[in-house]
Order: sequence, then structure tokens, then C-alpha cells
Amino acid sequence: MASPADMTTLDISGNFVMNKSLSDSTDEILRLQGVGWFKRKLIAAGTVSLVIKHYKDENGLERIDIDQTLSPGGIGTREERVLDWSERSKDDSLFGAIIGQSKRLKVEEIDDDYLKNGWTADTIENGLIQSYVVSDTPKSGTSWIANQIWGMEEIDSVRRYVRHVFFTGPKGEEIRGRLVYDFSGPL
Repeated sequence: MASPADMTTLDISGNFVMNKSLSDSTDEILRLQGVGWFKRKLIAAGTVSLVIKHYKDENGLERIDIDQTLSPGGIGTREERVLDWSERSKDDSLFGAIIGQSKRLKVEEIDDDYLKNGWTADTIENGLIQSYVVSDTPKSGTSWIANQIWGMEEIDSVRRYVRHVFFTGPKGEEIRGRLVYDFSGPL
């Protein structure tokens, strides 16, 4: 289902399901992040769902909380993003020890063409959302960077929530990919 016409990066609250036919494979990224073969196969075979709550907290800080689940398989993770570019450490159930930062940014601030192109006019006007996550190498034993830009795209004449990913692996491997989500209903 298409995302509502009034859904913008100012509020991406809702329920979403990954559209695997429009998304790029994540298997090699997950492998380089240290996710085991069995979990990667479960992820490839299952349905990834997101429940996103986008809001301002009592201090006026923009926040995005995401519950991501895989069915079947029961794998899940919670992301709690504060769009203030402060580093936050977390022991993630899938990715291990990580350090993340998030912020809102203008398309002009993005250097990589893959990350900056393809967005709807309202996404460019309102700003994109950047999620920058690195492995906490001393704790995780691996080293990688996942730079994601989030926004809305029109794909096959349908408005969708999309993440552009630029991943750098432990040996400098570079992978660009797109994750596309279908809107499945409001919160």
C-alpha cells in the first residue's frame, strides 16, 4: 500500500513492511556485520516489519522509535533515534555493540550521489533523515559503517518510505543499497 500523500519526513509514524521485490539484498551487508549464516537465511526468507513512532519529546527533541520484527523467526530489534547528532552506544540483539548518531539534513549536505538522489520534492524541502551507525569495534570485534538516508520516494507511481544505504565493511568493502517499505497502516 502507498504511504499517505501527507506523510513526510516531518512525521513518518506508521506501520511498514519491507518490499523485498523493490529492495536490494542485505545478505552481504549482514555477513560483513558479523550476522551468522542461519540468521541471514531467516531474514532473507521472512517478512521484515517496522512500527515507527516519530515525535517530539518533552524537551522538544525530535525522536524516532522503531520496533523492527521478523516473522516467522522472532528476531527483533528496537531503534531509539534522537535527531541531535549525539553519539549513543547500544548492545543490539542482531548487530552487537554499536554506536549511532541521527540528524535531519538538507540534500545539499550529502556528498554521495546515491544517497542524495531519488527523493520526492517534499522530502527535499523538509529535509532527509540520516542514520549513521558504526560497530563498537573494541566490544564487537568487527569494524563497519552503515550510513543511511531516509525519506520518501515515488517508485512505480507509488509513494513509499525508503532508506538509501552506503555500507563500508571491515576491509573497506563498499556496498550501496536501497530498502523500500510499503505502508501497512497507521499506528
